[in-house]
Amino acid sequence: MKKFMNGADTFVAESLDGFVRAHDGLVMFGPDRKFIRRTHLKQGKVAVISGGGAGHEPMHVGFVGHGMLDAACTGHVFTSPTPDQVLAAIEACDTGAGTLLVVKNYDGDVMNFEMAAELAQAGGRSVDMVFVNDDVATEAAPRSTGRRGVAGTLVVEKIIGAAAEAGMPLEALKRLGEKTVAATRSKGVAIGGATVPGGARATFALGPDEMEMGVGIHGEPGRARSAFRNAETIAGLLADDVIGDLVAERGRDVLLFVNGFGSTPASELYLMYGALRKRVEASDLVVARSLVGSYVTSLDMAGLSVTLTLLDATGCELWDAPVLTPSLQWGH
Repeated sequence: MKKFMNGADTFVAESLDGFVRAHDGLVMFGPDRKFIRRTHLKQGKVAVISGGGAGHEPMHVGFVGHGMLDAACTGHVFTSPTPDQVLAAIEACDTGAGTLLVVKNYDGDVMNFEMAAELAQAGGRSVDMVFVNDDVATEAAPRSTGRRGVAGTLVVEKIIGAAAEAGMPLEALKRLGEKTVAATRSKGVAIGGATVPGGARATFALGPDEMEMGVGIHGEPGRARSAFRNAETIAGLLADDVIGDLVAERGRDVLLFVNGFGSTPASELYLMYGALRKRVEASDLVVARSLVGSYVTSLDMAGLSVTLTLLDATGCELWDAPVLTPSLQWGH
């Protein structure tokens, strides 16, 4: 597989180096390049930290900045960061109000972030965690116990990040994070697998008339393979599963987030947004906020996901709050 790289072994490090150089007004490396942090930390604010394997960019490093994350830890491609990376981020970003870790529900992420939290707590720091598990396609999937955390992680990080910026204390932030997770559902579809640097082939192969429903963001195949359909039909399949699992009252406000996996053009994402919005509104939900783009990717996977989050007045206010990160910016 052809990639713009010097070698698979240096791919992640060189990518992160370019990222920090491109956004050096907003972010910087932490000690020993173990993590990427905000250039300017806000004293007395709860630090919000997340992370995961490379290959999902711009998540998580692209969401480091005002109104979102204080730091992000990146592992090898589709591999959790190590506990010492997360511990180093906690120690560097804790300005006195404690730290909240936002963790996608994959076994490796959960284990390593929990270990880092325990080490930090043993050192006298106040640390808590929120686990994101928004993927309706999975109950017991590879790499996770229970549902996976996927594109809904962005929503959780944005809402928690805004509340932390406004001074919300750690215990309340954890409750807010858990409330947001409970109000968020996602599902993905792919028409082509991801190609991992150094790999000889895509993570899974599909025929010209096939699609994969319920894919993960680590190159995992879906829960069902079926004949490829038109956009309206695919939107219906995704929306019905997500809305059905959300069990929302009629008239509720929602955020509709259509996320590309890496190779899907913006024109197709917006086309699918239009089809999905019709399905959502036909279910008597009100699309109060929207986001469309490739924010939680799986390298170059061809596909997309839909995320719905129930929003109350506070949720809308926190979503609208100013954010200034390399990949998400508004209100400034």
